[in-house]
Parts: sequence; C-alpha cells; structure tokens
Amino acid sequence: MQHFLFIVLGLILLILGGNWLLKAAVALSLRLRIPRIIIGMTIVSFATSAPELIVSVTAALEGFPDLALGNVIGSNIANLGLILGIILILGPIEVRKSFYIVDWPVMMAASLMVFFLIYFDGEIGALEGGSMIACLFLFLVFLLRFQQPAVVEEHNKAILPLPLYKSVLFLGLGGVGLWAGSEFLIYGAVGLASFYEVSERVIGITVVSVGTSIPELAASVIAILKKEKAISLGNLIGSNIFNLLAVLGITSMVSPIHVIDQGLLTNDIFWMLGFAFLVLPLVFFPKGLRLGWHDGVILLLCYAAFVVLTLA
Repeated sequence: MQHFLFIVLGLILLILGGNWLLKAAVALSLRLRIPRIIIGMTIVSFATSAPELIVSVTAALEGFPDLALGNVIGSNIANLGLILGIILILGPIEVRKSFYIVDWPVMMAASLMVFFLIYFDGEIGALEGGSMIACLFLFLVFLLRFQQPAVVEEHNKAILPLPLYKSVLFLGLGGVGLWAGSEFLIYGAVGLASFYEVSERVIGITVVSVGTSIPELAASVIAILKKEKAISLGNLIGSNIFNLLAVLGITSMVSPIHVIDQGLLTNDIFWMLGFAFLVLPLVFFPKGLRLGWHDGVILLLCYAAFVVLTLA
C-alpha cells in the first residue's frame, strides 16, 4: 500500500510540475516575443514530455536503466494505444495530409532508429544519444522551414503573458514538482516491483509509462470536450518522436542505457513498432484520412492485449 501511495503522489507532482512548467515556458516565450509556431514545436513539446524526461534520467542515474527505457517505450505505446483510443471513442479525428507525408514516416524512422541502436548490443551510449538529438534538431529545422502552413493557430483566443514574477514562480514550482515527483514515482515503482517480484521493466512499461502520459491524456480529453478543432493525430505522433529522440537521447548522454531485462528487446520494442505501424492502415481504411470510434476500439483492444501479455 505504501508503494502505491508513493506512485500516486509522484504522478500528482509530475502532472502539476509539467503543467506549471508549461505555463512558465509559454509565458516567458511570449514575453521574449518568440513566435507561437516555435513555442508549439519546441517549448510546449519539451514541457509536455518533461515528466518522461525527468523520470528516465533519474531512473538511469539511480541505476534502473530498464525503468528508464521501459518508461519511454511504454509511453509511446500508451500514446497510440490508450490515449488515441480514448480520444477516438469521444470523437472522430480528421487526419491532415502531413500525416503520411511527414509525421508518420518520421515517427517510424525514429522508432526504427532506436530499435537498431539498442537491439543488437543492448545499449544506447552517449555518442548514439548525441546522434538522436542531432536528428531531432534537423527534424525541427525542417518543420520550421517547410511545414509552417501545417500548423494551426487559434487566432480567436488571445494568450495574455503572465506577470514576470508569476512566470518565474511557475518555473520554480514546475522544476521542483518534476524532480520530487520523479523521486517518489521511481521509489514507489521499484518498491512495487520488489514486493510483487516482477522486474522494473514490467512496472516501467505499464504503471510508470501510463502515469507519465497522463498530461497528454488530460489535455486531449479536455480539448475534445471543449470541441477544439486543433486536436490531431500529429500531436500524439509528435510526442512519440520527441520521446524517442529527445528523452532517450538526453538520458543516454547523461548516463548510458543498458538493457537488463531482455523482455524489452524480445517483446516491448516490437509492440512499440507494431502500434506505430498500425496507425497507418487505420487512417486509410475504411475511410481515407479519418479515424473514428471503431479505430479507437481496435487500438484499446490491442493495448489491453499488450498489458495482459506483458503482465502474464
């Protein structure tokens, strides 16, 4: 029971910390007159992936590499299987052409890159992490230069910058919340794994990964309920790209990631590749460039199968 409480407390602090960091980042960017397109593609993406990044880096530094890697792989699976599935149950999504021209190919390329970097030797080192960061930088440059028309901005909603003291306050609270939340979450997850005699990889790929994906789920569900038209498949795909290239890249540069539980390589990473590929045919069949409730059911059933088989 104690370990569950630490996990819940850690998740609450991660969600609050990520939200505070996001508010501070956007407010400071507006104050510095950084264009909104750059805010959306860089600062917001970083802030919403901050829980995954902090948890993975902390886990790697504290000697739990399976938790670090499992968190990212599990988050990517949860983003497409669980979160996208729930969103589609709530309402359909019209998919832009940029999905199959840029978004999906880049996500698959990033997924395959991570697969080949870690599958054969079971390790992602600092040099490999640096190459992942370089690839992410090139992708962002490409988006900023050639994909600006694909970015939808809500001009009818003015975003007012926060006072400077509030921005600094939220920045500090966000940093403390993310740090404390990651410590509580990892302590609870490792304790839970020991108590039930399962590996850190299993806890990381299920409990921790879903927990660090809660901010994306909450934001997406709220946007659907408010009938926001800006929700698109590209948002979750972008999060997956950032998780793979930025979170794993930075983590491996801070502390090399060594695979201990081979289940990550024989099971989990193939599920990640499978979910990434599955989205493509769902987008085109039975109706082109549209995802509906039936696609959501398929994704949720596949995610349920993944969880059951992983825990079995």
